[in-house]
Formats: sequence, C-alpha cells, structure tokens
Amino acid sequence: IPDAARRARSRPHEFSGGMRQRALIAMALACEPELLIADEPTTALDVTVQAQILDLLHTLRTETGMGLLLVTHDVGVAAESVEEVLVMRHGRAVEHGPVGTVLAAPRESYTRELLDAVPRVDARRTGSPATGEVVLEATGLRREFGRGKRAFAAVDDVSLTVRRGETLGVVGESGSGKTTLGRMLVGLLEPTAGRIRYAGEPHTGVNPAVQMVFQDPVSSLNPRRSVGESIADPLRARGEKGAGAEERIRGRVTELLERVGLEGAHHDRYPHEFSGGQRQRIGIARALAADPRVIVCDEPVSALDVTTQAQVVALLGELQRELGLALVFIAHDLAVVRQVSDRLAVMRRGRLVEYGPADEVYDSPREEYTRQLLAAVPALDPELAARRRAARRAPAAV
Repeated sequence: IPDAARRARSRPHEFSGGMRQRALIAMALACEPELLIADEPTTALDVTVQAQILDLLHTLRTETGMGLLLVTHDVGVAAESVEEVLVMRHGRAVEHGPVGTVLAAPRESYTRELLDAVPRVDARRTGSPATGEVVLEATGLRREFGRGKRAFAAVDDVSLTVRRGETLGVVGESGSGKTTLGRMLVGLLEPTAGRIRYAGEPHTGVNPAVQMVFQDPVSSLNPRRSVGESIADPLRARGEKGAGAEERIRGRVTELLERVGLEGAHHDRYPHEFSGGQRQRIGIARALAADPRVIVCDEPVSALDVTTQAQVVALLGELQRELGLALVFIAHDLAVVRQVSDRLAVMRRGRLVEYGPADEVYDSPREEYTRQLLAAVPALDPELAARRRAARRAPAAV
C-alpha cells in the first residue's frame, strides 16, 4: 500500500476493495504464522496486484518456511501458487496430486470440466450482434471526489461510445476509475464535467434504459425483501397501475426469473436462500425488468467459481443476442473480458490509456501498461508461472 505510514491512519471506507484485501493479508501476516490459511485471498484484486500478492506469499514461504493452505476457485491462481492440489466437489475430495500432473492430465471428469471452463486470454470472441448504432456516448467525463487539497479525479477526461448489440470491456487495476465510470454511465453519479448522450440526446440522472448489474449480489439485494419484490421494483417505478397491476407485475417477475434460469416459484424466497451464482442471476433479472437497451456489468462474475462464471457469462451473451442489448463489461479478469468483448477500454489512474477493437488490443497492445496487465494474467502451466514470477522479481534484484 503506497505511503503506508499515512494510510495506516485511514478508515476502511477510504480504501478500494483491493486495498482492503491487502490490509487483511497484512493482519494475517502480523504474527508471523507457521501456517497461513488463505481463503480466496485474491478474488477482489486486479491481475497486477494479484500477481504481487502471490509473489509475496511465495517469498514468505521461501524465506520463513511458512506453510500455505490456499483455498481458491481460480485454477490459474492455484497453478501459480501451490505444489499440490486437492480438487473438491460436494464436500468430498475427487482428485489429489502434484499440481502439474493434475492440471496437465486430470483423471477425473469433474477436474476436466473445471479446466474446460477456465477462460483463456488468447480466446477470441465469436458471434457478436453489434451494429453501427450508437446508443450511449460519453464525452470528456470527469468525476472528482473530496475538496481542496484532498480533491482528486477518479475519472479524468474519458470519452467512449457503446453500440447496440456490442460489448465494451473496461479493464484496469483497482482504483483506476472503472466502477466510477460505470456509475456515471448509469446515472448513479453525476459527472463533475463532461456529458452523456443516450440515443443521440443529452441525458442526466438515472436512465431506465441503462441498467446495472452489481459486483456483489449479496449487498445489492435487500435481505428483508423477497427476490420477487426486488425484481418488481423497476416495474413499479415505471408506474404500472390500474386494475390487475399487481397480477401483471407478478407475472412479469415470473417470466424474468424463468428467463435467467430460475423458477417462477422462487418469487417469495429471500436472497440468503440462493447461491452466489443464483443471486447474480436475480440481479440480471432485476436489470432486465426495466427493458433496458444498455446494461453496465460491474465485476459481475468476480466472486464466482469458474463453472458458475461460465454459466453467467453464457446467460449474458444469450440475452444480448436475443434482445440486442449493449453491454459495458467492467472487470479485472482480462481472460473473461477477452471472452465477451468486441472493443476494449484500458483505464489507469482515471484515464483511458488504450481503446480499440478487443482483438487488436489483446494481440498487439500499444501501451506498456496494457502489456503489463496481460503478462500478469495467471498461467495454467506451473513451469510457465515460475518463469513469469522469476521475471517479475528480476528488475528488483538488479
């Protein structure tokens, strides 16, 4: 954490998600443990910080002899960090052995399914329904927080367009301004400067045609209300009234639940009765209730295991093709973003540093920062991961 002495006096809400995770790791290391149990320690982190944390854990193990028990749904993180791997399903061990052997030649079908579901950073997207029609345009967006000497620009002079039926991927490290940009596009934050145009017309405030799927489906759903009531909120806000209004609303909610792969009978259940992937499907159903043309997805799969992640990504792609939706897909996982994106925007410290067709940016990045992001993506090959780790440490040793 930069400027650590000063930031030690900061409150948790003043840190980004990635910085809060680093603070928790520091707490765990404070007593110099002989065994560190790390439960999804890099889930909320961008790829470069994730690489730093994994390198740190490797160095600590080497220097102190500390044991590491790493719990993760990210197969790439396991490949980079462990000597042995235990694959679990439904509470039981299904495969156990050296990580190189298990990942290169898995014996069990479940392990093969996990590996098949892992997104690859070299896999191109196919089947885009994008058209030339611009549905959302941002020009010179700037958003400042704080006042006086403490003021800073979370987003600074960002301009981009989103076309009907396309997916615009937005990537960058924690604190790069990705989420702030997404919230401005939806209308949850007013820009300090710049403008947003929807369907060619200037627009301010919340726009029902631009909806959001949030990163954390737990905190974005009210635990005291049934999921059906949460999904119905956009319908009621739209002014559904008159005889039979409640019956029509319930019917529409049932349709939406079924459309995202759940059951209409789930209407009266509460968020805690669903898995993480199911809650994210509920968040997608709520976004669809307003009949949007654009959905901004803010880290929609970062907390999900690879198979559930693949299911949610497939669902978004299916909805996009059927409804002609435009998606803004904000994520720190560059492999997932490659899988879904037609164009890519790379952000750093609030600014766009690279912007263009996704295949061009991934295959021939112009900016060194983009190349660093791509080089930090975990590799499924433990030997390649070791060489990358040695390369990252080399400059520090000079």
